[in-house]
Amino acid sequence: MRRTAKGVAVLASAALALTLVACGEDEQSAGEGSTTDPAAMKAELTWWDTSDPKNEGPVFQELIAKFNQTYPNVKINYQSVPFGEAQNQFKTAAQAETGAPDIMRAEVAWVPEFASLGYLYALDGSELLADESDFLPTPLASNKYDGKTYGVPQVTDTLSLMYNKKLLAEAGVAAAPTTWAELKTAAQAVKEKTGADGLYLNPEGYFLLPFLYGEGGDLVDVPAKKIVVGSDQNVAGLEIAKDLIDSGAAVPPPATDSYGTMMTLFNEEKVAMIINGPWEVNNVSQAPAFGGVENLGIAPVPAGSAQAGSPVGGHNYTVWSGMPEEKVEAAIAFVAFMSSAESQAFLAEKLGLLPTRKSAYDLDAVQSNPIVTAYQPAVEAAVSRPWIPEAGQFFEPLDEMVTKVLIQNRDPKEALDELAKRYQAEVVTAYGF
Repeated sequence: MRRTAKGVAVLASAALALTLVACGEDEQSAGEGSTTDPAAMKAELTWWDTSDPKNEGPVFQELIAKFNQTYPNVKINYQSVPFGEAQNQFKTAAQAETGAPDIMRAEVAWVPEFASLGYLYALDGSELLADESDFLPTPLASNKYDGKTYGVPQVTDTLSLMYNKKLLAEAGVAAAPTTWAELKTAAQAVKEKTGADGLYLNPEGYFLLPFLYGEGGDLVDVPAKKIVVGSDQNVAGLEIAKDLIDSGAAVPPPATDSYGTMMTLFNEEKVAMIINGPWEVNNVSQAPAFGGVENLGIAPVPAGSAQAGSPVGGHNYTVWSGMPEEKVEAAIAFVAFMSSAESQAFLAEKLGLLPTRKSAYDLDAVQSNPIVTAYQPAVEAAVSRPWIPEAGQFFEPLDEMVTKVLIQNRDPKEALDELAKRYQAEVVTAYGF
């Protein structure tokens, strides 16, 4: 069932109008910004935070406390929702018109899908996008659907090669590997000379995209409306990943809790190299056995025969289209605070997360942050994902395919061909081959 968006309150400003539009519904207008005294603003908002509750969650709660110093009467009901469950939970609640959060931290691929279903307000014309040009173009693009903007970029990220400097040095590896072949050689050297394992590959679809992109592959060709996941390029990329495990250069991953196992082994210096993103930097730097952030090396993912390319990731702030109209003013104030350059610099300083505002990179806390600096080349080499409503549905089937190949030893070509058929049957039904 498709819901009808509720009207949006006219905010207490006689200045320019902003537009908050539920996708596919009539436009509703409200004032650009509020002349209300922040201390006099009263509201109760629910925010779903999908970040790691132990590593990142406490820092986001610190930001909420800072927000409440200015807006003491805007209560934020902070709810940590498991990332793997949040997408479907939100859709279920939004469709039922009850239980959805007023504001959500949404993965970049979710926004076009939620917008296409009418579950988000478009923010075009609001004070949230008054300085739209300050956002980096790629993170902002993930919020666009059908000519309108349905979210505000929170953080951007990509995958990188994270490595233990000490273990690589002990193995005689002078520099971070820049190709998959170099990675294999370095991993084998670590295993032979240090006793630690050289490499761990997380057997999930998102983490295998660098192997596909590295050979020039992709999942779909959006302009041509074509499913290309079964391409020869993707077969070659998947075979490279499989060979790293089959050869012993990489640890054979378990069938359950593969991500947790990867981080435990890396943090305990039992494996020298992993492919992961900036969201784990704080966790690694605080691991008792690792040796601090000084021992953490960060480099772009190694290149295949075509390029070195990791997927663009990140998260956005979104506003539920079913929000009661009396909450809109406070919701805008909250998102504006959380997405400000100062708040993004705070997250960069505390967690190593990458800002989405250009102006944030001019602040001292960001300029002097070695993690942000280290991730810049990786972000610049990142491959933009297809921002279509179905994009968030690619990964469950992709995860299952990767498990079949890397854990169950299925033939890569057969597994990819099965995946292509599943995409056509379940995900992008209007696409061909």
